[in-house]
Amino acid sequence: MARIESEVGTRTGAFMKWIDDRFPFTETMRYHITEYYASKNFNWWYIFGVLAMVVLVIQLLTGIFLTMNYKPAAADAFASVEYIMRDVQWGWLIRYMHSTGASFFFIVVYLHMFRAMLYGSYQKPRELIWIIGMLIFFALFAEAFAGYLLPWGQMSYWGAQVIISLAGAIPFVGDALVEWIRGDYAISDITLNRFFAFHVILIPLALVALVFVHIVALHHVGSNNPDGVDIKAKKDDKGVPLDGVAFHPYHTSKDLVGIIVFLMIFCAVVFFAPDMGGYFLEHANFEPANMMATPEHIAPVWYFTPFYAILRAVPDKLWGAILMGGSVLLPAFLPWLDRSRVKSIRYRGWIYKMALMLFVISFVTLGWLGLQPAEGVYVMMARIFSVIYFAFFLLMPYYTTIDKTKPVPDRVVYHG
Repeated sequence: MARIESEVGTRTGAFMKWIDDRFPFTETMRYHITEYYASKNFNWWYIFGVLAMVVLVIQLLTGIFLTMNYKPAAADAFASVEYIMRDVQWGWLIRYMHSTGASFFFIVVYLHMFRAMLYGSYQKPRELIWIIGMLIFFALFAEAFAGYLLPWGQMSYWGAQVIISLAGAIPFVGDALVEWIRGDYAISDITLNRFFAFHVILIPLALVALVFVHIVALHHVGSNNPDGVDIKAKKDDKGVPLDGVAFHPYHTSKDLVGIIVFLMIFCAVVFFAPDMGGYFLEHANFEPANMMATPEHIAPVWYFTPFYAILRAVPDKLWGAILMGGSVLLPAFLPWLDRSRVKSIRYRGWIYKMALMLFVISFVTLGWLGLQPAEGVYVMMARIFSVIYFAFFLLMPYYTTIDKTKPVPDRVVYHG
């Protein structure tokens, strides 16, 4: 038995040597997994980056199967989705996994971004990681918007009509730009085909490429931790960080537990509440698009609504579009807006903690307001919380400078 195991091991070693002579497989595994050292004191906030990759895989796989039966034509799109739901074997499951995955993608990405704001993961030397992450966020927005039109439901059609028409507010070139985006004088077959190409080919390729670059940049600089301490500053005689452990098997085993729990929640939603009361799949989207009948209340899917509320809070169409675009772009400048000497919220003063709490409240409230009719008290509330949202970023250079901070330890604080 021992001799057989020895022979198998020898053959495996020879095979891996043959691979490594032609492709740096073992070297890559060591650099990015087995000998990539991350902080010992990672907490549950650090699971959301891994979960984002899990959802990305779910979306890519389910999307491939959906395209096999979907027809990107105005006359057939809605019927083809119904065909997938009713006649394709397990089609209903694949469609619900894809629609649920879209919402879960934004949930884990929003939480992943919030964790970076908690622990200052955008500060030096991780500015480029944050910028690449924001590019992923923008690509995800474009991917979600392009996919939103494809079911050719009533809300899909009119939601796209409203968002695309915003480009018309640009002076001189607005009308021509709207026509160029649609490819026609109105949303039609050409628009649907164009968005289908973006959603299925162009943007997914960009997303995968950006995620790859994001991970490479992260592993080059090293992961942040809840204390904001650079673990590379203190190493043993072998060059291993004193406060670091190998990503595999220590963090991969913890991530596996998080993935299992996440998939349990994900499956519960898919099987028992795929529409989530109209938040994940709007009720109006179960009706085919009708360009002659406008829905009583047009609202995009929930992950767009904070920015949609900012758009509607401004009576002028051009300024509304500018402020909505600014609200999406502003987080990209966090590495330069934040002047604090410490990274982690554990050692920041009460001013930043209060500002971050108000930002979260404003973001969630704007999300809710974006689902309400644009009238009366809802518009006034949207204006108030829009001011709070922008104040968080625009006043950051001032309040992070005057905020009193606590001393940061030389090494990470590790419990257990």
